[in-house]
Amino acid sequence: MYTKRIQALQTKLTDLKVDAILIENRFNLLYLSGFDGLEDDGRLLVTTDNATLITDARYEEDLHERLEKGINLAITRDYKKIITSVVTKQQVHKLAFEDNLKYSVYVKLTHLPGVTLTATSQVVDILRAAKGPEEIEATTKAIELSSQCFKYLLTQIHPGMTEIQVVNKLDIWMKDHGSTGASFDTIVASGPRAAMPHGDATTKVLKTGEMITIDFGYYFDGYTSDITRTISLGEPDPKLKHIYEIVKEAQQKVIDAIKPGVGGKALDKIGRDFITEQGYGKEFNHGIGHGIGLDIHEYPQSYGAMPEYRVSQNEILTVEPGIYVADLGGIRIEDDVLVTKDGCQRLSDITRDLIILN
Repeated sequence: MYTKRIQALQTKLTDLKVDAILIENRFNLLYLSGFDGLEDDGRLLVTTDNATLITDARYEEDLHERLEKGINLAITRDYKKIITSVVTKQQVHKLAFEDNLKYSVYVKLTHLPGVTLTATSQVVDILRAAKGPEEIEATTKAIELSSQCFKYLLTQIHPGMTEIQVVNKLDIWMKDHGSTGASFDTIVASGPRAAMPHGDATTKVLKTGEMITIDFGYYFDGYTSDITRTISLGEPDPKLKHIYEIVKEAQQKVIDAIKPGVGGKALDKIGRDFITEQGYGKEFNHGIGHGIGLDIHEYPQSYGAMPEYRVSQNEILTVEPGIYVADLGGIRIEDDVLVTKDGCQRLSDITRDLIILN
């Protein structure tokens, strides 16, 4: 699996007009080699016919057992020495690097003998966008677990709890059922705080009559979910109830339009135009969605802001319109969809009807 992914990257080197590429991004390393170390613990140097994973002795025994044949392993604390050796032996004259490379590493690379450096953007990220069968299975399982967890959470939420306690309920259930952890800090924002799209959970107490936005994502087998629901503790403000239906319809319009070949900007326009027609265009202040997989935000990171982006089969995208009214509250509904050959399949198994807990 990993060597095939490396081969796909190697075919891109000609287009990039380089002899090799250095991969340091954690998620790209994981995708290409299966190496899942801490930040700065590994680098993968890929030439036209060779791949060398460079890390230190802490990972040596594990990698000797599971690293695929065809990927060389170099154990060292002196990354530059190994890179210098490989580029010299492989006659690398033009070396590409990822544009999020740390400056301190870049400075070291500038001293490689006879090597010209070229910055690249999202080369591996684009390869990661279309998911293979095993990736779809893992992501689907993560989403299924998250859906089950949310249904459990509905039996636990009550007035008097704090937002942080809601997060803790999610976290414990997900880890007890096989998740390795959250992919981002869970958002729980209640009452007027729900007008903040990314309101971190606080010690604020949940009150009857409030709407609560819950945005969460959890890993399973390396792949993540990303789901948002807005619920109500008791009968909500009629205005928020009306806004909820607007957001729900906007989301469905976008989901109905997703298929291979459609532009990300066009999808954003469908949802945004509908919300604007209902009088809330200024209150929808973020993107319509993004890709998910190994990372919580991966290519396309914000498809509504990418004029050249076109949807492809087997991508997994979020669809998450929202309306946020200051001093009143906010509504967001987010689901994960798998792009099929002629449309998309919603993977999140949670009702989108307004849930009112009494």
